[in-house]
Amino acid sequence: MAEPRLKAHIMDEAAVRRAMTRIAHEVVERNEGSGNVALVGIVRRGDPLARMLADEIEAIEGVRPPLGTLDTSFYRDDYSKRVVAVQQASEIPFAVDGRDIVLVDDVLYTGRTVRSALDAIMDYGRPATIQLAVLVDRGHRELPVRADYVGKNVPSSREEDVRVLVPPFDDGLAVEIWETPAEGRGE
Repeated sequence: MAEPRLKAHIMDEAAVRRAMTRIAHEVVERNEGSGNVALVGIVRRGDPLARMLADEIEAIEGVRPPLGTLDTSFYRDDYSKRVVAVQQASEIPFAVDGRDIVLVDDVLYTGRTVRSALDAIMDYGRPATIQLAVLVDRGHRELPVRADYVGKNVPSSREEDVRVLVPPFDDGLAVEIWETPAEGRGE
């Protein structure tokens, strides 16, 4: 089987940080401040991105928004078709009712993770709004899901893997596209 190979560097650390700063400003503008905003990072890479976004909002507003993490493993519609391990326990240390919740994830692709996150967050209460912030939107939706805040749109083929590198899971902060050679895809 052929090994995946790096096809392109899409965003370096500076570009990722600029995108997160822009998203923070958009969140504050849309919500007329951050007083009712709470951020929820979708496990795994959405969690550190939500922390970055919280830092940026705090720099703008002078107040850090409440921050939580959400593991959607048991809410996935493909749960019965594959073994899904809980990656990290969900932790929502604030009341969800009446809040403007911003779900944060690394890549928006089919929309299935977001669908499961919507189900999971509703188990915590009834937010005023649920908004979605993603660093990368790569298209190929299977469900009618649209991000409210996007760092970068990255058109890609289904054979490509858009990878967001983020500490503490990776050595740096970047976005890359990896390609699986045709012989590795069974073509």
